[in-house]
Amino acid sequence: MSAHMASRWCLLLSLSCAWLCHAAEPPTLDAAFAAARKGDRAGAITMLGEILKAKPDDARAWHVRAQLRGLSGDDEGAVSDLTEAIQRESRSAYLVMERAMLYFRRNEIEKALIDFDRANEIEPRLAAQNWQRGIALYYAGRFADGRRQFELHRTVNPDDVENAAWHFLCTAREKGVEEARKSLIPVEGDTRIPMKEVQLLFAGKLKPEDVSKAAETPGASPRELAKQRFYARLYLGLYFEAVGQADKARENIRAAADSAPRDDYMGEVARVHARRLKQ
Repeated sequence: MSAHMASRWCLLLSLSCAWLCHAAEPPTLDAAFAAARKGDRAGAITMLGEILKAKPDDARAWHVRAQLRGLSGDDEGAVSDLTEAIQRESRSAYLVMERAMLYFRRNEIEKALIDFDRANEIEPRLAAQNWQRGIALYYAGRFADGRRQFELHRTVNPDDVENAAWHFLCTAREKGVEEARKSLIPVEGDTRIPMKEVQLLFAGKLKPEDVSKAAETPGASPRELAKQRFYARLYLGLYFEAVGQADKARENIRAAADSAPRDDYMGEVARVHARRLKQ
């Protein structure tokens, strides 16, 4: 072989090795993000699996794959990946909170509460913000603890009818409906439809049909109407349950669960409640 031919073969071999080495490199997080943004969740999840083979201690990759698995309906896989992320970032209250909310979505209330409490321990400033913990306490039957959580949340979020409603629900189960009405948290600044009417219903000053009527805002977009109707049905169902009208409660909760938005935590609450009614 001539020196020229040998040089040429060495160059080709070098280029071939470089290509093979490049091809063997795992994809990047940026590439996974790009695939997810294009709607290719399965492709993004596969890429993240390759990344984690090469970098098993990459907590961010575990976290991102958990989120994508959750969005894809694979809650078990999402919990597993979040657990891996938490093992690598054990002081991340955010990761623990996210797993708590996922446990709640799975109707694993006690596991959710363990994580909500752990998140508060890691980051004490979360305690007042943690209204999700109050809702989990309600479903765990810990009504006095739930009432106290919503009283604490009021200190950072005084203009939230939903907080007042859940405080009412916990108090009603703990002390009765009349006591719940007497101690109903006053709220003035919640402009969401139909929250003003929900507040007045729980106070005993409006009828359930007034809430349903308020949700039918003239001129609202289809998306707005759907959201307003969902919230009306959810809080009507919860109210009927509190005052002992089980059939109306079941009817409204099921309607709320069927129309619950996927991008709203209260949608998860409606679906969990409907699931528990079946049990």
